[in-house]
Amino acid sequence: MGHLSHELDPIDLQKSAIIFSPHEDDETLGCGGTLLLKKKLGAAVKVVFMTDGCRSHSHLISKNELRLIRAQEAVSACEVLGIDKKDVIFLNFEDGCLSQHQEIAIDKVAQILLAYQPEQVFIPYHKEGHLDHTITNSIVLTAVRMHGLDVTVYEYPVWFWFHWPWVSLWGKKWEIKSAIKNTISAGFGLRLLKDFRTSVSIGNVLHLKRAALEKHQTQMTQFLPDPTWSTLRDVSQGRFLDCLLQEREFFYRYEQLNENDLLNRNR
Repeated sequence: MGHLSHELDPIDLQKSAIIFSPHEDDETLGCGGTLLLKKKLGAAVKVVFMTDGCRSHSHLISKNELRLIRAQEAVSACEVLGIDKKDVIFLNFEDGCLSQHQEIAIDKVAQILLAYQPEQVFIPYHKEGHLDHTITNSIVLTAVRMHGLDVTVYEYPVWFWFHWPWVSLWGKKWEIKSAIKNTISAGFGLRLLKDFRTSVSIGNVLHLKRAALEKHQTQMTQFLPDPTWSTLRDVSQGRFLDCLLQEREFFYRYEQLNENDLLNRNR
């Protein structure tokens, strides 16, 4: 992938952007290094969190408490990425329920896009396999098309990395089933080579991406002393996280898609 992809031009890194993150941590996992480089080059960057992340550990902590904690973590992580608190926006749709509020979300996203007129938008990859991620993709693209906005789209993978052979097919049953399902449904090998043709070398700022990710303590550490508190480090014995902490970040880059393009893309 590194050899076949094209390095993002420094001129593009300087362009204004809005990153749409399904949950508090996806902004760092999917494109944290790229955001760091954009801010170092003086780009205007805003981050929009679509959901409140309240369900990640709701069996151990109340949704209201987790909602507040994850918002604080997100602001801290963005500060490490060079993004000021005033440039962080929370839409606060309930975690896992974004699909139930698409019309309202499209309107809110459109208002943000029209207010800030970014040159680029960063959204989750359309074949992520996680509902909040794929719905975020759909919501943003719908808002872009509705208003005919002239933007370049960068789709970033997060849960798309949860495929064999990068993650093991042994361990927890849900992980094995999920990895097999994702691998079969996404046709991952061909799509990786076909779609992810843009990359950004982040080796010089990888330590800062890691530092930003550590701010998401509820996702990275056993926040409460309970053995059932799962972390990103636990997923597939750490191999999933390793995929997201490479020295390159990969993107599916394109200009605004029309309806026919969207139909062909999703086949």
